[in-house]
Amino acid sequence: MSEAGSGNGREIIVMATRNMGKVREFRHALEPLGKEVRSLHEYPEAPEVVEDGRTFAENAFKKAKEIGDFLNLPVISDDSGLCVEMLDGAPGIHSARYAGEHGNDAANNAKLMDELMRRRLGDDTEQPLLSPAKFVCALAMYDPATGRTLESEGQVEGWITSETAGAGGFGYDPLFFVPQYERTMAELSVEEKQRISHRGAALQELLKKLNG
Repeated sequence: MSEAGSGNGREIIVMATRNMGKVREFRHALEPLGKEVRSLHEYPEAPEVVEDGRTFAENAFKKAKEIGDFLNLPVISDDSGLCVEMLDGAPGIHSARYAGEHGNDAANNAKLMDELMRRRLGDDTEQPLLSPAKFVCALAMYDPATGRTLESEGQVEGWITSETAGAGGFGYDPLFFVPQYERTMAELSVEEKQRISHRGAALQELLKKLNG
């Protein structure tokens, strides 16, 4: 399958995701640069890629290459997740399917809280911040026309809170407290989030390599 470009002359870049929260973040960063960012919703025939890598970077590259080769278009793929200190780095690369069903944010957040509370049994403190944690994002951009691959990684450190807050964002954002803003990730604007987020940091590094 192949497309030379969009009707408005902008270069098409496909985000290898159906998560519209991620797509909005990338559109916000890339469309001012003349890119047309599309999601997999626009390519229902694209293959489902088995994310069986051992690291975020392995999964990101695998998705970008398989979907890029199928569509014959440049593809950006991310694999990202939450690593919680009290849970020995879990959920990690299993973040999106932590509760068993891929992309069920409510179930994933509920399981995360259950696991943390189980670890805290016997702790009588009413501490609102439960455990240090970090979000990690690995990005891979693959262009089948040239075979060029660019990779980057970003992370942001914070804490898991005992209660959700904020209506923005997605995934674990309502539980991830960002100390420098004294708010959860879900309470930040798109601009604030991209300024400090793991995905924003990885994207800025990728853009530097893309324009370098």
